[in-house]
Amino acid sequence: MDSPTVLRRRLGSELRRLRERAGLQAKETAGALGFSPAKVSRIESGRITLKETDVRALLELYGVTDETDLRQFISLARQSTQRGWWHDYGDALPEWFQTYVGLEGDASRIRAYETELIPGILQIPDYARAMFRISPSAQPEDEIERRVKFRMQRQEIFHRPDPPAVHAILSEAAFRRPVGGPDVMSAQVQNLVELAERPHITIQVLPFTAGTHPSMSMAFHILSFSDVPGDIVYVEALTSSLYIEKESDIARHELVFEQLVASAMTPGQSVSWMHELAMEGYGHGG
Repeated sequence: MDSPTVLRRRLGSELRRLRERAGLQAKETAGALGFSPAKVSRIESGRITLKETDVRALLELYGVTDETDLRQFISLARQSTQRGWWHDYGDALPEWFQTYVGLEGDASRIRAYETELIPGILQIPDYARAMFRISPSAQPEDEIERRVKFRMQRQEIFHRPDPPAVHAILSEAAFRRPVGGPDVMSAQVQNLVELAERPHITIQVLPFTAGTHPSMSMAFHILSFSDVPGDIVYVEALTSSLYIEKESDIARHELVFEQLVASAMTPGQSVSWMHELAMEGYGHGG
């Protein structure tokens, strides 16, 4: 059974195709139905659940009258309202991040650049626990443990038959900041070494010696999908996130990512560097 995120993206992709076939711009669709242009964008990218009445209104506007086609679209819309596993943690997660988890779980390729921390899907429990404990909002210990469990469950994507290809570029700063203390960092970095041995995971370290680069002030993730066309760039802030879908903007992020690839240590050099750091670099004068 496909996840609700996959189904919403499939429905949105089909609705975009129908709009373009009808010769309508997204702004025209929004005006005709009383939607905001942003809502049309979210519909077509699969980031919101559609009501059956909205689906029918869109299909009518696009000239879809065949009853078989109508039933298929309505069925797809109904299936897309099912709950994903992450909804069990919904009270502990902001809505904008729930969207990302659904996209992350359906991605066939994840490219990530992080400046200050290890990405969530590569974290060990103690590292995640230390991060949650310094949250600006005080949380009881049982809530912290629940969030750690959620973060670890996200890593189940690595154990499915078709795990996503993950390529993470991590600034040296993410390794030099001792989250949780020396023992936690040693274990975390050694875990990265072990993950990098998997054929579908590539980790590169961007050293301080690389100097200036085009993404010094911003971390970002690029998500690609095999089921529907179009990548998504995800940028996270403290209390919100940004999903970038414009092709020219995505292309710019991809160019920056390739520049980071070229500036970083090679995957082999990165593994050796991380292994040495894990063994000697924390609490031993290294």
